[in-house]
Amino acid sequence: MKLRKVILIIALIIAADQALKIWIKITYPIGDTKLTGLSWFRIHFIENPGMAWGWEFGGDWGKMLLTLFRLSAVIFGTWYLGKIVKKHYSRGFIVCAAFIYAGALGNLIDSMFYGLIFEESTYSHVAKIFPGQGYAGFLHGRVVDMLYFPIIKSHYPSWFPFVGGDEFEFFSPIFNIADASISVGVITLLVFQKRFFRKHKTDSHPTVETSAEISDKVQVL
Repeated sequence: MKLRKVILIIALIIAADQALKIWIKITYPIGDTKLTGLSWFRIHFIENPGMAWGWEFGGDWGKMLLTLFRLSAVIFGTWYLGKIVKKHYSRGFIVCAAFIYAGALGNLIDSMFYGLIFEESTYSHVAKIFPGQGYAGFLHGRVVDMLYFPIIKSHYPSWFPFVGGDEFEFFSPIFNIADASISVGVITLLVFQKRFFRKHKTDSHPTVETSAEISDKVQVL
């Protein structure tokens, strides 16, 4: 697989991810929900200060460490993608690696720059882009999430241990295109790893070296 195709895949994912994030950020206040006409799919704007899928990690210092980790991972990923393309790894493996790389880069952009280029989003205020002063410093931006799939909303049976009668929802995480890209890449790798890493079979008729001289004279019986 050629490197320019890998770059194109990454660029398309980043473009879609950032376009949706910017549109959400400058269109909706925090917590606003947009109905899509499908009961199991909504647009719900939140900002995630931590890891993917809304997880948080260690306050401001944790946020900085996480951003630096993402930056290190992207730098390593840049080198690694070039390596596996050059060595002609399986096309499927390269595509999965590109999906994971693009997702990591998409969320890294938010963490590095969104605090500098956007106003603070609140439950009553829609942020503006390039306001003159952003809501946070470099490396302290928050990741924009918006994809929400409440496929099933119900309650646990009353007899269910510990959570009987509590509300049950599947699927509850709110995420973005970058998160989805990482998840697709990782899950596909796990499912098809045997196919991606299958070794080429060796020739069943190996050549045997001999020191005997070869004659061009052939006796016909």
